[in-house]
Amino acid sequence: MSRISAARLEGYIRGAGPFLALACVTAIFALADALQADGGAFLSLRSLRVILVQASTVAVAALGMTVIIAAGGIDLAAGTALSLSATVLAACLQAGAPAGAGVAASVLTGLVCGLINGLLVSGLGLLPFIATLGTMTAFLGTAKILAGETAVRPRPESVPDWLDGLVSTRAEAQWLGLAPGVWLAVALALLLALVLRRSVFGRHVFALGSNERAARLCGVQVRLVKTLVYTIGGLFAGIAGVYQFSRLAVGNPTSGVGMELRVIAAVVVGGGSLSGGQGSVLGTLVGAMLMSVISSGCNAIHISNPVQDLVLGGVIVAAVLIDVWRRRQPSGS
Repeated sequence: MSRISAARLEGYIRGAGPFLALACVTAIFALADALQADGGAFLSLRSLRVILVQASTVAVAALGMTVIIAAGGIDLAAGTALSLSATVLAACLQAGAPAGAGVAASVLTGLVCGLINGLLVSGLGLLPFIATLGTMTAFLGTAKILAGETAVRPRPESVPDWLDGLVSTRAEAQWLGLAPGVWLAVALALLLALVLRRSVFGRHVFALGSNERAARLCGVQVRLVKTLVYTIGGLFAGIAGVYQFSRLAVGNPTSGVGMELRVIAAVVVGGGSLSGGQGSVLGTLVGAMLMSVISSGCNAIHISNPVQDLVLGGVIVAAVLIDVWRRRQPSGS
């Protein structure tokens, strides 16, 4: 009984870790901002809205990455798939297509990118790191070709208000006090959490990530699950591409380069394990929030962009070290 209680307590502590990290980082930046002569705005409602909007793009892409990492995989092409999807949307609008059709094309582009990754990993048996490293460059090149090696800038009148205001902090674009994209991210997170925790597919995902050989012996269709996992990851990357276009108002083929690191870090900080078998939708959202709080906090205390990159890089390294430490801990100890 005491052993079970200790295991549960350990699980609660690990689950609370991302929240404690977010609280500590927020408190540090709030204190640093308050000590400035012009400080005090970091904890304002406007600042919170900005943080949520900035976190939403990474959060949506990280939801798909949560499924992939929980299944024991990795997707280094998430960032370039995201920017390719945004570029497709911009190109559709520039060509005069309806916004709804452009959004559908963007989401479909992400889905196809994920399907390609899934087929390479499950069909050809390539290591996820190698397969997605290759497609990362391929998706980037495709986006550059589509954009003519420049940013695609559709006419402002071709972008409807609902798309322009998806991740806007303007008062007229808010819905129940927050940007519509924030509420959409929450809805997607709830849906994904339901799938992962209450469906057979979700159980197969975690079983695959925990022990692929045992999952196969238990009747899990490993190749099919792997393909679906990467396809779902691509679907979320496509949706994140819509967010990216709404935020930038252009289709920039290179806008997602490096974003896969923040996406992966959000999952790992949130309790996901790079060895597979672990992952939490709620933890991933907290991890994405942490990335955004660091960025906004650095801006609030006037830290330059190069230093911000160093800080975020340190967070990513720390997240990986924490994951390694978690895996080395004996279960039930």
